[in-house]
Amino acid sequence: MPRPIEALIHVPALAHNLARARACAPDAMVWAVVKANAYGHGIANAYEGLRGADGFALLDLDEAQQLRACGWRGPILLLEGAFETRDLELCSRLKLWHAVHCEQQIDWLAMHKTHEPHRVFLKLNSGMNRLGFSATAFRAAWTRLNALPQVDEISLMTHFSDADARRFGADGIQHQLDAFEAVCADLPGERSLSNSAATLRHSSRVHSDWVRAGIMSYGGVPDYPEHGPAHWDLQPAMTLRSKIIAVQHLQAGDTVGYGSSFTAAKAMRIGTVACGYADGYPRHVPSGSPILVDGQRTTTVGRVSMDMLAVDLSALPAAGFNSEVTLWGQGPKGQVLPIDEVAKAAGTIGYELMCALAKRVPVTVHHLE
Repeated sequence: MPRPIEALIHVPALAHNLARARACAPDAMVWAVVKANAYGHGIANAYEGLRGADGFALLDLDEAQQLRACGWRGPILLLEGAFETRDLELCSRLKLWHAVHCEQQIDWLAMHKTHEPHRVFLKLNSGMNRLGFSATAFRAAWTRLNALPQVDEISLMTHFSDADARRFGADGIQHQLDAFEAVCADLPGERSLSNSAATLRHSSRVHSDWVRAGIMSYGGVPDYPEHGPAHWDLQPAMTLRSKIIAVQHLQAGDTVGYGSSFTAAKAMRIGTVACGYADGYPRHVPSGSPILVDGQRTTTVGRVSMDMLAVDLSALPAAGFNSEVTLWGQGPKGQVLPIDEVAKAAGTIGYELMCALAKRVPVTVHHLE
């Protein structure tokens, strides 16, 4: 019998979340962002739920090939563009669109031999200071691209660093939006500005021809804990679940796990769960972090080890050996433990937990009906 842990990928939730992106930006086209193997969900697993998008955005050429193998014939955007000259050959063969964020990528395009010109997304560094041309260099880059026979249409893009901030002001996206408009206002081409946070929070004030639905596609909330998934009507697309494989009875003064970091203050009943940091559950989740047992909330106890962790069953008399444990996602009777809540307890973000799901965890896909 296999170890009783599995990840469930909820295709209906993916489709629902994509529909939410469309509802938030009804006049825009939607990129379903599937970088990092669809945020740990698996590109092939997520494809059914996200194929209603107008295009897919990702980083790696092998991921683009996976999408084409799934049957996708629409736009695919390489968010970081080419990494070397020969990447452009595959872009031509797979009909990929790609970002251009530095002079070297323009040089490569100028040397590239192709029968069909490329669709490119010229990126402005509007304040993120990660990728993109500065405001002073952007127009010259556009002029160079526009003169190349290897380039067809030029779209314009930027990335917001603080779209999840509470105010649409200096600490949010306004300064970057102003920087973008100052440089690009009179340039032709479609715009792609909004990530998930901007799509959810600022669509009424930001014009994007293409929005990039990343974390929201998977039910993650970019502005958690200010808002939870219910506020934005998002559904978790991944559930990590296991079972209790042992029960221990503690007396006051007994300790639990490595380092004896937890000491029982009174008699307790605890369950040992077949899940640990080697499965992708965060090692640094402290005692008292949220977890579901048979759909009921309880807390973790002691340190997470490689293959196991402990949960408090003291207030759950019906729970015991073989009880279902929801580490995050959808419980057995419709309950939800948001991945962002678990991530917050671990001092990280839901993105990291999704992407950290270990290869040893079996994956089951719940398809559309």
